[in-house]
Amino acid sequence: MIPKETIDLILDTARVEDVVGDYVTLKRQGGSLWACCPFHNEKTPSFHVVPSRGIYKCFGCGKSGTAVGFLMDYEKLTYYEALRYLAKKYNIEIKEEEETPEQIAARQRSESLMAVSEFARKYFCDQLKEGEGHAVGYRYYRNRGITDATIEKWSLGWAPSGKSTFVDAARAAGYKDEFLIAAGLAIQTEEGTLIDKFRERVMFPIHSVSGRVIAFSGRTLKAENQAKYVNSPETEIYIKSRNLMGIYFAKSEIAKQDRCILVEGNVDVVMMHQMGIGNVVASCGTSLTEEQIRLIKRFTENITIMYDGDSAGLHAAVRAISLILKEGMNARVVFLPDGDDPDSYSRKHTLEEIREFIASHEQDGISFKTDLLLADAGNDPIKKAGLINEIADTVADIPDAIKRQVYVDTVARRFGIEADIIQERVHKTRGEAKKRVPNAAPSAPVVEEPVERRLLEGDKITGPSERELLGFIVRYGRDDLNFETDSEFYSPDSVQTVAEFIDDALAADDTVFTNPAYQAAYEAYFELYDKGVDQDNIVLTLLNGENREIAAVVADLATEKYELTVNNFSNALTTRDSWLTTFVPRAILAYHEKRVTLMQNDLMRRLASASPQEQTDIMARLGKLSDMKKTINLKLGREKK
Repeated sequence: MIPKETIDLILDTARVEDVVGDYVTLKRQGGSLWACCPFHNEKTPSFHVVPSRGIYKCFGCGKSGTAVGFLMDYEKLTYYEALRYLAKKYNIEIKEEEETPEQIAARQRSESLMAVSEFARKYFCDQLKEGEGHAVGYRYYRNRGITDATIEKWSLGWAPSGKSTFVDAARAAGYKDEFLIAAGLAIQTEEGTLIDKFRERVMFPIHSVSGRVIAFSGRTLKAENQAKYVNSPETEIYIKSRNLMGIYFAKSEIAKQDRCILVEGNVDVVMMHQMGIGNVVASCGTSLTEEQIRLIKRFTENITIMYDGDSAGLHAAVRAISLILKEGMNARVVFLPDGDDPDSYSRKHTLEEIREFIASHEQDGISFKTDLLLADAGNDPIKKAGLINEIADTVADIPDAIKRQVYVDTVARRFGIEADIIQERVHKTRGEAKKRVPNAAPSAPVVEEPVERRLLEGDKITGPSERELLGFIVRYGRDDLNFETDSEFYSPDSVQTVAEFIDDALAADDTVFTNPAYQAAYEAYFELYDKGVDQDNIVLTLLNGENREIAAVVADLATEKYELTVNNFSNALTTRDSWLTTFVPRAILAYHEKRVTLMQNDLMRRLASASPQEQTDIMARLGKLSDMKKTINLKLGREKK
């Protein structure tokens, strides 16, 4: 058995575009990649890969899934064989073993730390709404130009000034001291008492790529406090070098724009997003790391560095350029006018002005580094020679041979020397740093005939309606249904999510889907939903799960494009809220109408062989079902009164 933490590492590391790219040539269009499908013969590309979501779908044959699913379908591997293939591809060591009681405890401990971090997020948010938090923390956010919508989106909060205010609240809510300490939210003094880690600070949560709060960064508002920021320590759920502030909110926009903007400060990233530049992340109060760059690489190969223009910012940018190039990515640099950082600049300019400034002032990373070092070298020939060697060593880090050669020629022209001299230095540096290259992935087998899409078994009558309901759940399960006050579904006391509304409607008469694959996916979804897992993580867990029948259903629904009728299209032009409140109830009614048809068909089959008394009872039931069906069709607008 492969340990869960190893499986998680494999799935987190694997990039669907990497895996699929071993078999087909992918071409970028916007934030997506396209190719001719490897599963069936076609001349026009209909095979769609979405790196930001880690999934693929062919709109021709219907194949869809994640990296692990692709290998299972194409190479005909089992789930664990596919995991081992990915582990080998990404040089991840697997130590297979049975899950011990200690491992079970570790997994449960991790979930406990996640739970206490979520409690802290809500606690800090609530503190901002009244008293000290509202008077000091909220005022700070507003003075910085941060809107209420941004405060809510990012879960910005306030840590009160009391020594153990948070600890007391967490204990009262039933959280154990050991988890408060382990999550980096409390500190145990020498006397053995527990005090708050964060006190009298505005709080910035740090989200994982899947959206779960795993750490915090707290900023003091007191000028005399030397510790401007206090950040969460590394914990079992938070490793600084592997996380980026804002990655959860930025990942889709990064993929869409095929570029990530890297800034330094918490407020910088928040304000840039608020301005409308959503492909921005920050490095969590640490120097940029290889792991953080690889995280960005899941969504784009292009990074624009936007650091402060002081000495520290310039030094950090030079270091970042080398790391980015070494990972095979493209580095560009842009510095704002003197005295400005992304936060202050965004408050002085419009969205278009900021975009125009970035586009007109960003500079290729190596050109920037060359200019910077040349200014430092001046006319000193020794310094200039050292500079040329340093730039050549930076070029040597680039893994792509074509890019390397282009930079060799560019650097040679810049310094007015022979390209062969630069090339020689590059070859020498690469030779010294050469490491063992992992074995390449095996070549793709030849597909001798088109692979037909495997259709899920299910009842022909109710199957389409079950699919529609499950589709709403997979795509919008945690979205609230905000019915208008004149709606029959309006409740002044509570607002249900799409998933809860559908589940309640089906539970009313113990309804079970006739399609077993849909029913299995339905149950698996709600098992995670009831544990509080967020929507994206539910879908990702099901896509990467061992049950490939469920994964296939979810992949198909998660990637399916809505094909609206002409009548529905006009409604869809309003808002998603309005669209959902209209069509989720309609989908439930349509499903019940199909179920009534099933019951009618069953009774009609029994009618021929029934006794006279049984026939009378069946006819009475058929009459009731007919009335029920008419009522449903009236609500659907299919019949007139």
